[in-house]
Amino acid sequence: MKLPPLSLYLRSRGLPGALAALLATAVAAAWAAERLVSAADFDHTARLPVVLLGPLLAAGAIGTSLHTPSDELDRTAVRAWWPRRLAHLLAPTAPAVALLALAVPGHAEVFGAPAAVRNTLGLVGMTAASAALVGARLSWLPPTFYVGAAYLAAPSDATGGAVWWGWATRPGPEGEAWTAAALCLAAGTALYAWRGARRTAGEA
Repeated sequence: MKLPPLSLYLRSRGLPGALAALLATAVAAAWAAERLVSAADFDHTARLPVVLLGPLLAAGAIGTSLHTPSDELDRTAVRAWWPRRLAHLLAPTAPAVALLALAVPGHAEVFGAPAAVRNTLGLVGMTAASAALVGARLSWLPPTFYVGAAYLAAPSDATGGAVWWGWATRPGPEGEAWTAAALCLAAGTALYAWRGARRTAGEA
């Protein structure tokens, strides 16, 4: 049975699996946030790992779908591929943002939905740029390194430059953190749409 072009495209990029991983990530984030809320010594700042790891896993799931199984055909196609790449990246990003926003409700001024949304957008952009530079299979690695470094090194009372490089660890409403995340999203989206994912030796 011949598959429709859209279904063939989705399956060849592994988007159904990526969407399933996004849903599982949101469920796990909601469970973790609920457990933290129910703890006797709960402090809303304790949800920082949730708004870091949830978006990181979501961005990694999206990154795995950014590979190009027919790189030569894509580059020699009559129609430009950048609109398809842009749609490919944004289509799973939208439900990821919505699901993670719902997974961490309440206390927007600390580590609630705004922080989860911001981190999802910023880390998706970082993952997209990584796919263009090192390939889709390793696109999760630079964002993971960044999140680990920011979590361990960024001070809780960050000021000046630390607010910018440690944006993922900042409370939700901070303007500088949102600006940094928006720059990551814009740069990563533009780079991926323009170049696509880098072809690596392990890809057929």
